[in-house]
Amino acid sequence: MSGLKKKLLQLLFPPKCPFCRKILSGGEELMCAQCAEKLPYTDKKADAGSNFYSRCVSSLYYTAAVRKAMLAFKFYGRASYAACFGRLMADSITKKTEGSFDALTWVPLSRSRLRKRGYSQARLLAEAVGKELGYVPERLLDKPGNIRAQSKIHDSSQRRANVAGAYKTHPGAELTGKRILLIDDIVTTGATLAECAKIMLLAGADEVVCAVLCRGKKLR
Repeated sequence: MSGLKKKLLQLLFPPKCPFCRKILSGGEELMCAQCAEKLPYTDKKADAGSNFYSRCVSSLYYTAAVRKAMLAFKFYGRASYAACFGRLMADSITKKTEGSFDALTWVPLSRSRLRKRGYSQARLLAEAVGKELGYVPERLLDKPGNIRAQSKIHDSSQRRANVAGAYKTHPGAELTGKRILLIDDIVTTGATLAECAKIMLLAGADEVVCAVLCRGKKLR
C-alpha cells in the first residue's frame, strides 16, 4: 500500500483503540495511552502448565473492556485488532518465557466455522506475534470436524470431553524434537490447549508452550 493511500484511509477511517474505541492521536500506536496504562494486565509469571504443555503465558484478564474487544475481534470483523493484541502477547512471551522456539503455530478452527467467520482469530494472532518476534507461523494442526463451542460448556470435565479427539496433526507437519509455541485467544480451563499440545507431543514435539491474549476465570 502506498504512503498516500495509507494516509487517505487513515483520514477516512481513523484508527481507534480496540478497548475503548477512542480515535488514536498522532503519538499513540495500536491503542490509546489511557488503556495502555490501565488494562488488567496479568502478573509477571506464566501460569503453570498442564500434563501436556509446560506453561501458559497470558497478557490480560478477561474483564469487561477486554471481553468487548475480544468479541468484536472474533465475531464482528475487527480483524485489525490482531496487531494490537499480538504486540501485547509478544511482550508477555518475551518477559515470561526463556529461550527460542522451533515453531510457532495456532489452535485451528474447523472448516465450517472458518467459512462462517471468514478468518481464524488464532491464526491472525499467531501472524501478529510472529511479526513482533521474528517467527513465521506454521500450520501444524487441523480440526477436521465441528464441535460444540467451548464457551457454551460450564463444566471443566465436559470441556475436556468435548475437545477429545477434535484435533490432528496437519499432513506433512514435522514436529519431532521441536519446542512449539502454541497461540490461542483465551484460556479458561486449558482443555483446548492441552488437547492440542497432547497431539503435538504424540507427534514427536519435545515441548509445547502456550500463549493467549487473555485469561478467564476457571470453571468448576
